[in-house]
Amino acid sequence: MAPCHAVKTRLLAASVALTLIGVTGAVFHADRSTPVVAAPPGRTTTTSTSTTSTTLPPTTTTTAPPPPPAPVQAAAVTTPPTTLPPILRTNAPLVPGNPMAFAGFGAWVDVYDWSNEYTGGKPTVGPDDVDRMAKLGVQTLYIQATKTKSQTLIVDPQLLHPLIDRAHADGMGVIAWYAPSFEDPLLDLRKMLAMHALGVEGIGVDIESRVVSDTAERNRRLVDLSVALRQHLPQVPLAAVVMPAVQMEVVNPAFWPGFPYRDLAPAFDAWMPMDYWTSRTVASGYHDGYRYTAENIDRLRADLGNANAYVHPVGGIGDATTEADVDGFRRAATERNAIGGSVYDYRTTGDALWPHLAAFRR
Repeated sequence: MAPCHAVKTRLLAASVALTLIGVTGAVFHADRSTPVVAAPPGRTTTTSTSTTSTTLPPTTTTTAPPPPPAPVQAAAVTTPPTTLPPILRTNAPLVPGNPMAFAGFGAWVDVYDWSNEYTGGKPTVGPDDVDRMAKLGVQTLYIQATKTKSQTLIVDPQLLHPLIDRAHADGMGVIAWYAPSFEDPLLDLRKMLAMHALGVEGIGVDIESRVVSDTAERNRRLVDLSVALRQHLPQVPLAAVVMPAVQMEVVNPAFWPGFPYRDLAPAFDAWMPMDYWTSRTVASGYHDGYRYTAENIDRLRADLGNANAYVHPVGGIGDATTEADVDGFRRAATERNAIGGSVYDYRTTGDALWPHLAAFRR
């Protein structure tokens, strides 16, 4: 893409993003109730309309009511549900970001660590902890910026901004992350666009919610939201934080059947499997940092159809693992040319593990 065109694309995307952040409801035409739907690139759309008639209750008469009508065969075409969310994607191009924003040694913090809203006003992680991360060699802070149930787009911004500023002052990158529920995809999108406005280096999309129980519909919303996010944030680094492939394909294939890896691939620059070997039983053979990590990365790349996909595994959980498992985790990741590594999460990771994790530095 020529530089001039790229600048125009970014300005247009920023304008649309700021508009979306201010939207308070679904996107609808003012004069009708059907959602605005943009045609995917290279395709045309046709719109059909149907007329619905309403039979009023009969007026009272002195004559006997007519006999019931003969059964009528149901129409072959039914009206689609009116509760579906609008399609968020547009005709904008998918302009990738730099996957190396997710490279190197990272540390994870969630709202149950740093916010007032989710700690009852007693956060356990603050700017001094960010300074400690830097001294431990951490290169990127991964911080949860909001939740779906929070009444604001960003949780406690008065506490979040100082953490981001301190990380930048310490020479660290910052990735804001969020777990969409897909119940209200437009709200999910607005929250992630607000996260980008914090001045972070990239966005992590934590894909694990199954609140939308219909798998096909959940997949549709997931893909639509991911593509729309990429369209609104051209060149911004985006990572898919995904459930481990071993869990979804071996341990519990019913967890999320038909996960749409390849449909999501154009939207994301890097993949961050939640490689928590501590969640597996010893009997399964997967309670092992090396084996679990190696197989998760191999399966993920096979599912993507890309042997060179950029992967940053997230091991853990910090307070339930050992130095030996962390070494195995790092060895498996290094053998497979992972671009980085980290353990979830900062607060639960013991002092003895940090020197072993620091080998992920680039």
